[in-house]
Amino acid sequence: MSATMTAGATRTLHQHDAARLHFSGVLRSEWIKMRSLRSTIWSLVVLVVLPVGIGVLLASLANDDGRSFTGDAARNALVQYSTVGTTISVLVVAVIGALVVTGEYGTGMIRSTFAAVPRRWEALAAKGIVLAVTIFVASAISVWATAFVTVPIANANHVEASLDGSVAMPLLGASVYVTLIGLLAFAVGVIVRSTAGAIASVLGLMLVAPVIVQLVQGFTNAKWLGTLNNLLPQNAGQPLMQFGTKDTSGWHDGVLALGGWSGFAVLTAWVVVAMVTALVLAQKRDA
Repeated sequence: MSATMTAGATRTLHQHDAARLHFSGVLRSEWIKMRSLRSTIWSLVVLVVLPVGIGVLLASLANDDGRSFTGDAARNALVQYSTVGTTISVLVVAVIGALVVTGEYGTGMIRSTFAAVPRRWEALAAKGIVLAVTIFVASAISVWATAFVTVPIANANHVEASLDGSVAMPLLGASVYVTLIGLLAFAVGVIVRSTAGAIASVLGLMLVAPVIVQLVQGFTNAKWLGTLNNLLPQNAGQPLMQFGTKDTSGWHDGVLALGGWSGFAVLTAWVVVAMVTALVLAQKRDA
């Protein structure tokens, strides 16, 4: 009996090891796919380089009246210099996130992927993990490179800031924000299975929807629309990269304002809902 139990335990252990190795192989495969795409490489280059240039330009042109900034005012300015390029970054990662999966749907390669990995959620999870890690690392390099480059420029313009903990958190938040937007675009790509449709949907949700909500709110003066506007993905992610020692989240004049953690929770909820929807549809639909 003990021999039987030992053999069963050994088989179970081997099965678990095989599953782990299988998933690690899927991760390696997805990494190879991502770095083999020329469009992805160029998009990542833009993601790293362009925000640095924007931050340096802003730091060079700011404070031209010669006033001296110290303390929290200087730290806030440094955070703005370092994260201003995120406005462009989110557009780039929306394209990357969509292309990672819609490119395979467009060429039919997704059928080979799902044939090699019958449990489709594993294939999509591997794609999502590789995408998230790649975007986070690229964004972190960009944001921190901008910060280090702009510190001496800011000091020369009488903005006496340094990279301390209060500055590091918004910089980390910027990379988290960009990564979550990339995952949202990825999930939308799985749902619509079209590059143009996925990019248009995500950019519409991020750029067009807030404008429409603000216009309607201006005509109706409905305060709940202000709350809705703050809950949209782009606006929910903005507090993650805002400098501040005080929590300003909560209800103000009937409108819900988000802070860093609440904004992170709302944006994560958007990603989770989109991901769950994408996984369910991927399991039910033909590739």
